[in-house]
Amino acid sequence: MEYRKPTFSDVEKIYELVNAYANDGLMLPRSRNSLYECLRDMIVAENEGILVGVGALHLIWDKLAEVRTLAVSPQMKCAGIGKKIVELLVDEGKVLGVETVFTLTYQPEFFGKCGFEEISKDQLPHKVWKECINCPKFPNCDEIAMMRKI
Repeated sequence: MEYRKPTFSDVEKIYELVNAYANDGLMLPRSRNSLYECLRDMIVAENEGILVGVGALHLIWDKLAEVRTLAVSPQMKCAGIGKKIVELLVDEGKVLGVETVFTLTYQPEFFGKCGFEEISKDQLPHKVWKECINCPKFPNCDEIAMMRKI
């Protein structure tokens, strides 16, 4: 398994992986445009030349970042890929001086295993919500907020 920064040639595969889960209501959809804009935030997992996982660390505010766009190919689930991506993103955050990471998720059990704790959305700063205006669920967010100190 290779974990690396993605390139432009990975965007279509990332788009397909993420939006397959979004179509099943398991995560929010991402447009190609948003994937291109946030490409530098991401890490991908590749197995024998096939993209099998993705995750992103999006910087939000002073020492605060969000883990987002986390998806693992269904045939590779439970192989530790998602957890490894989260740890690599957290390590990247540490280098940048991030002290707290959060996520908004429909998969709280997974993130609990990664050291995140459920919190009230009210605990997140207003800066977090600036991108929510583009969300198809705005203003009725039903994701669960979770946070981890690093």
